[in-house]
Amino acid sequence: MSLEELLMDIHALEQDLLVFERRYGVRSETFYAAYQSGEEPEDDAWVLDFGEWASVYRTYLARQAEYRNEIQRQQRRTPSLAGLVRVTA
Repeated sequence: MSLEELLMDIHALEQDLLVFERRYGVRSETFYAAYQSGEEPEDDAWVLDFGEWASVYRTYLARQAEYRNEIQRQQRRTPSLAGLVRVTA
């Protein structure tokens, strides 16, 4: 993925995470830590949401890592912010 595509994907994932965070009143990193430790949803109706939320958060973390790696790769070639900035309308 290009840097621009990664950034667009990260923003879309952040919007998805915000929906879950607002619905359940907890930040995604807090939810995910509990989910990873095996905590079960209090309500059976939440099971599908929790599975999707965890999946979105894992993808978000992966895209963040890909973005950091791509930035580092590009900064080796052009070690300034000016080399990274692209203005779009």
